[in-house]
Formats: sequence, structure tokens, C-alpha cells
Amino acid sequence: MVQVDTSKVIVRCAYNSDWDGAMKLAWNTFARFDAPDYSREGIDNFRNFVTDETLHQMFLAGHYQLFVAVMDEKYLGMLSLREKKHISLLFVDGECHGNGIGTALIKFVARYAATEEGIDTLTVNASPYAVDFYHTIGFKDIRGETEADGIRFTPMELRINNYGKIF
Repeated sequence: MVQVDTSKVIVRCAYNSDWDGAMKLAWNTFARFDAPDYSREGIDNFRNFVTDETLHQMFLAGHYQLFVAVMDEKYLGMLSLREKKHISLLFVDGECHGNGIGTALIKFVARYAATEEGIDTLTVNASPYAVDFYHTIGFKDIRGETEADGIRFTPMELRINNYGKIF
């Protein structure tokens, strides 16, 4: 793991030009950390999701939100938001785990969701690898682990106030 000077990390809404780099980061991180917990079906379904042109078109049309954490033009993290409140992807470069980048993305998106969208709850379907991370941030399990289309996950939610503060 690499120590990152987080004062140099910029968390922001993604530009159209960020899509390919963010999805590459998602796939590479999934393959390294999450894929060992999944069946071949789950791995294939995840790959199809991050390479889906329809999803890309939804992003370009503003119906699927993407946020990135960058430093020196390198993608260190990414988070995508579906239906204004559901985290469908959150990945941090494996070399940068433990530097607060995932937390910074969650906090940025919580503020965004609360102030721009009027949302008071974020949801996520946490992979087995990420469950502890989400618990540390304050997410609570909605149900126990389940599986759909070969993807294992624990449904969770996080309550936020009108200013995006986590509680």
C-alpha cells in the first residue's frame, strides 16, 4: 500500500472524459479484491455492467451520476450513484486503500445527495470485501447477505442530514 498525501486528492463530480478511466479502475479493483468471492457468473455480470454502453449513455444523459477522486491526473477512487441515492459502484485503487479516499468519496456524495437532491438516506449493496468498510463509515445492514445473478452482497443504508452530515 502507498501513503497518499490526501491534501492533494481532489474529489469531484466526473466529467464525460472520466468515464473510461473510472470504469477501468472499477474493473481492476474488483478483479483484485472482489472477484475471489464471486462465481464465474458474478464476475461476468460485473464485467458486463462496467462495460455496458447503455450505462455509459445514461451517464452522458445525466441519469447515472459518477464521482471521482484524482491526484496528478491519476484516478485513485470512483463512486457511481443510481437513482440519486444508491451507490452502485465504489472502488479505490488497491495501492491506496487505507488513506481515506473511500471515506472522502462517501462524504462528498452524502453532501451532494442531501444538498442537491434532497436525499436523507444513501443505500448500497456491499460486497463481502467491503462490508467492514461500510460499517466503519456508519452504514447499517438492512438485511443479511444475499445473492443475485452470481453477485453476493449485503444491503445497507446510511442516514444523512440536510447538509450531508452522517448520523
